[in-house]
Amino acid sequence: MGDTVLYERTGRIATITYNRPEAMNAINGELRADLNAAWEQFRKDDEAWVGIVTGAGRAFSAGADLRDANPATDGTFWEVPSFNSLESGMEIWKPVIAAVNGYCLGFALTLVSACDFVIASEQAQFGFPEVRIGIPTIQGAVRMPARIGWQNAMELLLIGERVDANRAKEMGLAWKVVPHDQLMDEANALAERLLLSAPLAVRATKEVARRGQELPFVDAIRFGETMRKVARGTADAKVGPTAFREKQTPQWTGLE
Repeated sequence: MGDTVLYERTGRIATITYNRPEAMNAINGELRADLNAAWEQFRKDDEAWVGIVTGAGRAFSAGADLRDANPATDGTFWEVPSFNSLESGMEIWKPVIAAVNGYCLGFALTLVSACDFVIASEQAQFGFPEVRIGIPTIQGAVRMPARIGWQNAMELLLIGERVDANRAKEMGLAWKVVPHDQLMDEANALAERLLLSAPLAVRATKEVARRGQELPFVDAIRFGETMRKVARGTADAKVGPTAFREKQTPQWTGLE
């Protein structure tokens, strides 16, 4: 991983930061490769139970860097779509919080649509400008209708204008809008709340919630009950009931 994306872990919380502030964190080939590596590191990091993604400087990310002639690709995307990063379809069942501190456009908004919680600074702005330059939005078009409803999704995808943080909250895109200087405190406070829950139970629940949207109802329930049976065999499934009976705070291990 290079310098254009930072991966920092404090306790159980990993923070991934777009770190190209001089270019509004625009995503060139180098940053894309670093971002892919950061998500892979987060997925593999057993000590990281919750992730926060944000941007350095005045922007979360202004989206793809159109001046970059060499975007990072592995093989031929036309035949083999890349599922090598959260925004590209990588399955990460740990909870992820987007702390949006400024412009969040295009490919960066696609990332936000893959996060579980979105906390927006009052200075945040969101948009898919692709159609204004003659390019279709794909991942965002697949994800946004289910997340914020058809007409709200079409507002972002087809009009191509930016919306502010309050409109994003009204759409259901942002979970909370906070003063700019409180953004990271709010994101970390939410992460700490998530850490009170058993990490493997959280991941199983998130996976059932996500896959359950795509499965027939009976299949979704059967899948969920299978996941429940697997989760009951973990160490934390024994820790939790014991702590409850003894009126103590459970000390989760995250061990299978």
